[in-house]
Amino acid sequence: MIITLTANPSLDRTVRLGTPLVPGGVHRIVEDTTQVGGKGINVALGTARAGVPSLAIAPAAAADRFTVLLQEAGVDFLTTPVAGAVRTNITVLSPPDETTKINEPGTELSAEEIAALETALLEHAGEGDHVMLSGSLAPGFPGDEYARLVRALRERGAWVGVDTSDAPLTALAAAFPAAAPDLLKPNAEELGQLTGLDGAALEEAAGRGELAPIADAARALLDQGLGSALVTLGGAGALLASAEGSWFAPAPAPERVISTVGAGDSATAGYLIGLARGEDAPSRLARAVAYGSAAVALPGTTIPRPDQAHADPSTVRPL
Repeated sequence: MIITLTANPSLDRTVRLGTPLVPGGVHRIVEDTTQVGGKGINVALGTARAGVPSLAIAPAAAADRFTVLLQEAGVDFLTTPVAGAVRTNITVLSPPDETTKINEPGTELSAEEIAALETALLEHAGEGDHVMLSGSLAPGFPGDEYARLVRALRERGAWVGVDTSDAPLTALAAAFPAAAPDLLKPNAEELGQLTGLDGAALEEAAGRGELAPIADAARALLDQGLGSALVTLGGAGALLASAEGSWFAPAPAPERVISTVGAGDSATAGYLIGLARGEDAPSRLARAVAYGSAAVALPGTTIPRPDQAHADPSTVRPL
């Protein structure tokens, strides 16, 4: 089973403007949607839609609008009780193809609420499960939460992946090799946070086909004990580095970019689907890129269905 933990879930509200976004100006909304969100929720939606047994775990009150919408989303889930409300993240889409994100920090969780979430995760995860720890940490969590959970999950025989950024990411890396997960899913900026490199420059280099700096940075993480690194590179594609080797898969040019929100989570879902199906590393990479590329042509944080993501392993090349 694929189990995702979303420590800081959200309601993702996406509004589309009819005119360019101008600071200080008055704008009119032409389209407005709200979906359940949070990186782990998005991943579980993608894997569940592909028919892979999945469970999404998150902290939320039973009467919260987030929980109500999650019941309608078509994924098995488990929420642990909290007193506060799930945060709302706002994505503003404006011409010409601009995406502006405004994220709430989330309600602070008590020590008891955090303990209940950890207990729920560890009670459900075990030998043979693939567990993905995704997203930011809500206020109240210790900074080394992911490092502690990686160790606890590995003791239970679970495969563990992590997708996070900023302080939780650097705290996790500081605990390598003891807390090194089986998979880390950074984007170029997050890879830069780990290696001291300029993330924007890495992504620009990937767009020019200069992949050596990214591959070297990913391999440096493997030397620290990491199992594998799936580095998403925006419109350029993605790179996978593991003990088996390193590969790059270019992203097909989309007919139209509607929303880039959730594209990285979709790529993670594609990778996990391939992993659950026993695909080899290049095929998993191809599926990740297919899912991420399909996501940008969908509104809001919509996660692709299998029929919308067409993997082509022939595009993957070794590095």
